[in-house]
Amino acid sequence: MADYHFVYKDVEGASTQWDDIQRKLGNLPPKPAPFKPPSFTPSQDEDFKPKDKTWIDEKTEEELEELEDDPDLDDDRFLEEYRKKRLAEMREAARISKFGSVIPISGADFVREVSQASPDVWVVVFLYKEGFPECGLLLRCLEELASRYPATKFVKIISTDCIPNYPDRNLPTLLVYNNGAVKGTYVGLHHFGRRCTPEGVALTLCQSDPVLNDGRGGSDQSQKAVIEGVRKKFLEKVVVEHEDDDEDGYSSD
Repeated sequence: MADYHFVYKDVEGASTQWDDIQRKLGNLPPKPAPFKPPSFTPSQDEDFKPKDKTWIDEKTEEELEELEDDPDLDDDRFLEEYRKKRLAEMREAARISKFGSVIPISGADFVREVSQASPDVWVVVFLYKEGFPECGLLLRCLEELASRYPATKFVKIISTDCIPNYPDRNLPTLLVYNNGAVKGTYVGLHHFGRRCTPEGVALTLCQSDPVLNDGRGGSDQSQKAVIEGVRKKFLEKVVVEHEDDDEDGYSSD
C-alpha cells in the first residue's frame, strides 16, 4: 500500500514556533512581512475642490473668462471680484510683455511688421550691417531699451534688405514709425551723444514724440512720466560720466 504524505499550508504570513526558533538560530531567513495593499485615496473632483483665492490663482486666463457665468461665483462677491482682478492683471501683464526685444526682420516682413503695425504702437527700425562697430554699439543700447520699454516695438533689418544700395557710410540708421508713417530719421551715432548710451538714445527718440512706452498705461500722464524718467536717467548718466572724467584727469597728473 502506497504511503501518502500530506503537506498542509498555513495562512500566508503565519509561522510555527519551530520556524521562529530556527530563525533565531539563523537557520531560516527572516520571515517576510505580510502583504498589505496600499491605502486607497480617491482623486479629488475638481467640482468639489474648495473655491478660494488659491483656486482662482491656479486658473488660466481662458478658464477665468469661462467662469464669468459660474453660478457659484454669483453667490460669492469676494471671489467674483478677485476673479476680475486676476483677469485684469493677466491681461495687463500680457500687454506689457508684448515685445521686449529687438526683433530681426527681412525685407519681405517690413510692410507687415512696420507699416501695418497697430496705430497705438511706435516702431523703431534699426538699419545695420554685420562687422560695423558703430552698429554693434547702437544695437546694445537698443536691446536695453527694448527690455525697458516692452510696449515699443524694436526691429532690426540689414540696411540693403530694407533700402537697396543704401550707403554703408550712413550706418547705423534709426527710422521711427507710427501709424504707417515715418516720424523720425537718425543717420549715424552723432545724434545720440558723445558716448552713445541707452539714456542718450532714449532722450533723442523722445525729443518730439513719446516713442518709448513701458506699457503701464496709455494716458498722457503716463507718457509724461516715461519722458521725465528718460530725462532723469540721462542727466544721472551725464553726471556719472563727468565724475569719471574728473577722476581720470586727477589720476593722470
